[in-house]
Amino acid sequence: MTNRFLNLYNHDFARVAVGVPQCRVADPAFNAQQTIALAREADAQGAVLVAFPELGIPAYSCEDLFQQRALLDACDAALAEIVAASRELGAALIVGMPVRVQQRLFNCAVVVARGRIHGVVPKTYLPNYSEFYEARQFNAADDAGVDSVTLLGHDVPFGALIFEAADQPLLRFHCEICEDVWVPVPPSSFAALAGATVLVNLSASNVVVGKSAYRHQLVGQQSARCLAAYLYTSAGQGESTTDLAWDGQALIYENGDMLAESARFASESHLIYADVDLERLARERMHQTTFGVSVRRHADEVARFRTIKVDVTMPRDAELPLARAIGRFPYVPADPRLRDERCHEVYNIQVQALMQRLASSKIQKVVIGVSGGLDSTHALLVCAKVMDRLGLPRTNILAYTMPGFATSERTLRQARELMEAVGCTAREIDIRPSCMQMLKDLDHPFANGQEVYDVTFENVQAGERTNHLFRLANHLGAIVIGTGDLSELALGWCTYGVGDHMSHYNVNASVPKTLIIHLVRWVAETGQLSQSAGQTAPAKGGKEGKEAAGRRNVLIDILETEISPELVPGKANGAPEQRTEHFIGPYELQDFNLYYTLRFGYAPRKVAFLSWSAWHDASTGRWPDEGQRAHNAYDMVAIKRNLRIFLDRFFRTSQFKRSCVPNAPKVGTGGSLSPRGDWRAPSDSESVVWLADLDTVPDDPHV
Repeated sequence: MTNRFLNLYNHDFARVAVGVPQCRVADPAFNAQQTIALAREADAQGAVLVAFPELGIPAYSCEDLFQQRALLDACDAALAEIVAASRELGAALIVGMPVRVQQRLFNCAVVVARGRIHGVVPKTYLPNYSEFYEARQFNAADDAGVDSVTLLGHDVPFGALIFEAADQPLLRFHCEICEDVWVPVPPSSFAALAGATVLVNLSASNVVVGKSAYRHQLVGQQSARCLAAYLYTSAGQGESTTDLAWDGQALIYENGDMLAESARFASESHLIYADVDLERLARERMHQTTFGVSVRRHADEVARFRTIKVDVTMPRDAELPLARAIGRFPYVPADPRLRDERCHEVYNIQVQALMQRLASSKIQKVVIGVSGGLDSTHALLVCAKVMDRLGLPRTNILAYTMPGFATSERTLRQARELMEAVGCTAREIDIRPSCMQMLKDLDHPFANGQEVYDVTFENVQAGERTNHLFRLANHLGAIVIGTGDLSELALGWCTYGVGDHMSHYNVNASVPKTLIIHLVRWVAETGQLSQSAGQTAPAKGGKEGKEAAGRRNVLIDILETEISPELVPGKANGAPEQRTEHFIGPYELQDFNLYYTLRFGYAPRKVAFLSWSAWHDASTGRWPDEGQRAHNAYDMVAIKRNLRIFLDRFFRTSQFKRSCVPNAPKVGTGGSLSPRGDWRAPSDSESVVWLADLDTVPDDPHV
């Protein structure tokens, strides 16, 4: 197998296609030519699997014409044309046609590849209600009583079959037909348990009002339940409209996510494509151990399936980048409506979790350190909403800003303005005297006037802040609210123990930095900070409107502040000496690396491939921030450099901090790093295997 990096097949993707050819009723020769034309087009685009509609060779709406020998013979002749054409194609084709078996007729899916018929799958459930009358012409699969059939002079497998690509064992596909997916337990459910990762439905499916939306629900949910990709076809232009109409809707879903949809009511033949992540599906099944339990519980049904090897050619040698859009921000939807829904849900999860913690502990006050930076801002916003919902005054939030040796005028001003905007109890404690005493006790050079800003100097300040917060909580009958986020935990960017690592409860611990940015902006733009329980956002005019605008401006200023721990004194111009992303890499890249490493366990080589696909060109794809932040691009050298930082910090140096983190709510399927939840790992592991895999990634992806 070639190591061509920019080829989707070398990263366990497979390009699949669904074709909706124009048809003529009872004209198999014409229909075969339309099918062949679409198959050639799909093959030229690098697809290895192409599905066509139910009974597409004769047309679904032939009704009693299916009993005519001339039509059935013509279907066989049309199939022979398709088989012959497939010799020149690398893709497997799945076509629908009637098949005669021992003086009975079956509605079948026929799998063709490389000039051979590899198998025939009959329809299991025949609808015989409302406008459907299939039992008049066809027999159901369970009535066949045979496991092979003679077709075009060859004996081919017949029945419950799973087809496996010869050189990609993760590409295992199963065929069912139309009504099969509308029943309570579709055949594809058992096929998935038997190992099929791609489920294909050859459908005709006439259209009525509301049916399109229901198809989406049906296909999406079946793909999600089965942890599979699902390809759905339906009949289009040319089917008889004697009593019915047809919209030619084609769909491709992967584990509940829609990857592609055709235009409906198209007058011409058309195709849709999608690049299916086979590794994602395999890993989801491995991760969800109840999938394996289901295999055992349904062992008899699973055992009915036979696996048939299919000769398809994976075009691995040429450069073939992903056509699938890879979002730059996996934790933040690019669609503004979905992004706002995500922010609303995450914010309320955090609020509900802290409400419960206060209720169960019978404590009505919280202590929080406010730096004027991003994370503590959002944690304070959560605390404000908690007090509103509990019917408690916001003055029960005991907020402290604690300037140290490196605190900038900007962040100190922002901390003060933020606390005033929230309406909490605001206090200021200068930690420099206590830090200096600690440095003197340690005989640190800084205490003797030397400009030595080492890790001890930094952590004395971080530790003093947290020490003050805990003692204040003891003194005032409160709990300490943690502010550190998921990204910092992943990279170990926190001071262990008595530092920002520790709190009584951390509302941000499973929220990544890239999402916190949008959460703060969402709070600002929706007026959440102005609203108490049951209130709506204030009007724009008048005093209240001006106050709301002021609160919004405070949050926007914080969003525009460069991220820094401010533990080392800055330059004369007031700029921070420490710039977090210069040390640990851009959070937008590191959150991308975290998601695909934590959520799916992908190897660094694949993470780098996905990262390049998402980040190499800033002009393509959608951004979730509508121009509010810089739109960056990264070449492969930058992607590798930052991925190396992530891998070493995540796997080798940082787990001991995560093994003892405080309680915190999990907010998303992207995972958390709680040792009691998503992530249990040894504190003394190495990073060598991940770094070795990263070393296989070329600096030039086109090589």
